[in-house]
Amino acid sequence: MAGAAVLRRSARRVARHVAAAHSLSRSALQQPERLFSSQASPEHGPRGAVSGSELALYPPERVRNFSIIAHVDHGKSTLADRLLELTGTIQKGHGQPQYLDKLQVERERGITVKAQTATMFYRHNTTSQDSDGHKYLLNLIDTPGHVDFSYEVSRSLAACQGALLVVDAAQGVQAQTIANFYLAFESNLSIIPVINKIDQPTADPDNVKEQLKRLFDIDPSEALLTSAKTGKGLEQVLPAVIARIPSPPGKCDSPVRMLLLDSYYDEYKGVICHVAVVDGALRKGDKIASAATGRAYEVLDVGIMHPELTPTGVLYTGQVGYVISGMRSTKEARIGDTLHQAKSTVEPLPGFKPAKHMVFSGLYPADGSDFEALSHAIEKLTCNDASVSVTKETSNALGMGFRCGFLGLLHMDVFHQRLEQEYGAQVISTIPTVPYIFEYGDGSKVQVENPAALASNPGKRVVSCWEPTVIATIIIPSEYVGPVIMLCSERRGEQLEYTFIDAQRALLKYRLPLKEIIVDFYNELKGITSGYATFDYEDSEYQQSDLVKMDILLNGQPVDAMATIVHNQKAQRVGRELVEKLKKFIERQMFEITIQAAIGSKVIARETLSAMRKNVLAKCYGGDITRKKKLLEKQKEGKKRMKRVGSVDIPQEAFHELLKVSNSK
Repeated sequence: MAGAAVLRRSARRVARHVAAAHSLSRSALQQPERLFSSQASPEHGPRGAVSGSELALYPPERVRNFSIIAHVDHGKSTLADRLLELTGTIQKGHGQPQYLDKLQVERERGITVKAQTATMFYRHNTTSQDSDGHKYLLNLIDTPGHVDFSYEVSRSLAACQGALLVVDAAQGVQAQTIANFYLAFESNLSIIPVINKIDQPTADPDNVKEQLKRLFDIDPSEALLTSAKTGKGLEQVLPAVIARIPSPPGKCDSPVRMLLLDSYYDEYKGVICHVAVVDGALRKGDKIASAATGRAYEVLDVGIMHPELTPTGVLYTGQVGYVISGMRSTKEARIGDTLHQAKSTVEPLPGFKPAKHMVFSGLYPADGSDFEALSHAIEKLTCNDASVSVTKETSNALGMGFRCGFLGLLHMDVFHQRLEQEYGAQVISTIPTVPYIFEYGDGSKVQVENPAALASNPGKRVVSCWEPTVIATIIIPSEYVGPVIMLCSERRGEQLEYTFIDAQRALLKYRLPLKEIIVDFYNELKGITSGYATFDYEDSEYQQSDLVKMDILLNGQPVDAMATIVHNQKAQRVGRELVEKLKKFIERQMFEITIQAAIGSKVIARETLSAMRKNVLAKCYGGDITRKKKLLEKQKEGKKRMKRVGSVDIPQEAFHELLKVSNSK
């Protein structure tokens, strides 16, 4: 009886579940939009369900490719989020601000390091009666803003026909705003000024309009007033993009040509390339080739970023998307390269050039036994960052390590941070250097990236030296002009321009040696201007300079990892500061340590770290003086013997302090 009761209860539960399932099915059939109401795109049903036939509905005249450029913290990523929400590409309140900033370092610093693309479908309200006449395909190409990635930015902008220039309504035009404007202007882009953050209490849009007119000759009436945070004014942005930005000028009936914008490595799919189709159409299964490397590939997958990888099987003229072609390393996917139909001759797209490394630094494991782990971490990280050059090197002081070349200071800093965050690597980095050119008496020239590699050869006399320079743009409140001019003069700067943007702010342009700004120039600039200064720079030419190699000696032995190249006028002061810092951070030993800074055979600074001593006279309670002298002499001989065979351990803190001193005032 008990068993029968259990069976009856089970049968009733099953009946209830079946009835509920039938009820749900009926309601879904009556109101099918409920199934996808939270994820539906306004144009294409479930987000991500886009076919190649749907892309065919968007010829080049219905496509707009644009970018957003701005100074740091002017609201670029927030504006991109709002546009993605406005077009239904992502859910409103998706819980992940700065959706296009994928890396942890990008979210922490509020910067963009890797270029990202997103395809949006937008119905534009016009007077046309044709329903298809309202639909547009908008490709947003989010680019890095820092000068270190200026080449990547220029290639991304080459795929665009217009740009939104975002300016903070409270802060106004900043240094990076100027640099980004001219980058877009030189690319012949249609520029739409967007004055953002108008909801702030200190916002002054009229003053910003005057700045845009004075600096860039932009008509104030063209500026859009928005607040990406509250959504105010955003409804006018996309109509302005459609009205003011031209369509891509491609040829639909020509063989396929694509511009490679960026790439990254996926463990399962290999290298994923972001491309812009300039001419023709690309289909899954096509054979393509690289103009830079000559290698041929088969298109395994092709699609759009909507906003994640969405396979479509085809990309048409003017459209931006991704290609998976079986590349094994991002070194094969060179930014700015032209991908074209295999076994056909096409004219490569202009502007391609190899990566130019401007800052070099040695990376060593904090623990010598971790070399293999560091090697593996660097190998995996360079899969996603092919612009880093890596060569193995050995230091007498630090053991085996790597010599890495970077595009600039921020690039180096981001690489170090990603090594620590993503791979848990503990590294010691040597003093960053820049590539110098030395000319010898016999007419030969050598480029030096590692100061330790510059041998002091008496037979070859250095007759001249060249160092790279930058053009720095500094915008500051006018009351700080004096201290900033003094700082730039101390850093061997040459003033090129000095103007006032308005009654409160001044713009300074200086030519500065790259060596002088690679460590602490920006921190010092922020310090003397109470944090109000903005700073940006662009590469300039090499200039002749009076440079010398300075070695650090410990007990007469040079420490190759601490060698540096300095200006002759600063050598004595920098050498003195270095040895004083080292004296504080090197631990005392049982023997005396001599710390010296030397240029060639000439010692320019010296400090002595006294030995730890045992009081050998403690047991002598009087007696003859000769007995005490004998004990002291015996101790002295022991110290000499220790000094010959002993080694000095240099702590990691000492290298960090050298970074601060090497470019200090």
